[in-house]
Amino acid sequence: MQSKNKFMDDIGQMMTNAMGVAQGAKDEAETAMKSLMDRWLADRDFVTREEFDAVRAMAQKAREENEALKSRLDALEAAGPKKKTTTKK
Repeated sequence: MQSKNKFMDDIGQMMTNAMGVAQGAKDEAETAMKSLMDRWLADRDFVTREEFDAVRAMAQKAREENEALKSRLDALEAAGPKKKTTTKK
């Protein structure tokens, strides 16, 4: 759509182009910052969420096994020592 005022059309086109350039610069800056953060995090040896969840599941399983073993041990200790019968010849 062409208006009668060529100057205003040119200003509008220039503003549209400037917004496109600004958006491109923003996207490029975000990409660069994300890359920088990814490298920084990788250098710090942080664990991933998946690794954390796996270790947490292993710890939970170990706690449950310890509880079960403690219950068995308590039951055996409560029963007391069993007497062995030996026969002498």
